[in-house]
Amino acid sequence: MPENMLNRAHSRPLTKRRRIAAVAGVAAFGTAAVALSAAAGHDGTVTTGSPATTAQVSSVMAPKSVKGTDIRRLTADSVKLDALAARKKAADATTAAKAAEQKRAAARKAARQHAAEQAATRSTQRLDIEPVAAKTYTNNLDGWIRQALSIMRTKGIPGSYSGLHRNIMRESSGNPLAINNWDVNAVNGIPSKGLLQVIPPTFSAYHVAGTSWNIYDPVANITAAANYAAHRYGSIDNVNSAY
Repeated sequence: MPENMLNRAHSRPLTKRRRIAAVAGVAAFGTAAVALSAAAGHDGTVTTGSPATTAQVSSVMAPKSVKGTDIRRLTADSVKLDALAARKKAADATTAAKAAEQKRAAARKAARQHAAEQAATRSTQRLDIEPVAAKTYTNNLDGWIRQALSIMRTKGIPGSYSGLHRNIMRESSGNPLAINNWDVNAVNGIPSKGLLQVIPPTFSAYHVAGTSWNIYDPVANITAAANYAAHRYGSIDNVNSAY
């Protein structure tokens, strides 16, 4: 082959397609070189290459910063938790105080009840040991009538103070030892005796239990006569003359 033909082949101008392929190859070579240079660094940093590649490496290595909004949110949450804890502590203290007060109130109530029970027990014991003294009456017409009325009420015998007093004054003038020796009963050997002039058979028949069997006893004489009058006249109050 002639020499000038070889030279013409090498000096033939590049076509458009060939020029694009050549540029792409150069770019690929440059990128590979940059990557190789970044990988070859021994201190963990990129010393060569484009700024974009350096920024990417820096963003990976640097820690993310906490934003101010996040800090404020965390602070607010902490304050809320402290407030909730304080309210719970106060509520617990209030509950404990109420429970303690209820316990003290229950103790005071129990103490009062115990004291009342003891007082009632002592009162009952005193009643058992110290019986109530019997009521006393004066030893005169007023006392005899009042004592007789007390007995009559327990026996269900009717009569009043005025009814008894009126008949006593008519029959004996209030003398418990009075005796009638002139009427028909005296003639028959059974004279009327005592405050209400009761004959012995009537006194025995209408004697009130618990009183004396002595016909001259004022209370026994009154209660027996009132008992007889209740059976015959309905009440001593209905008697206005000899009976």
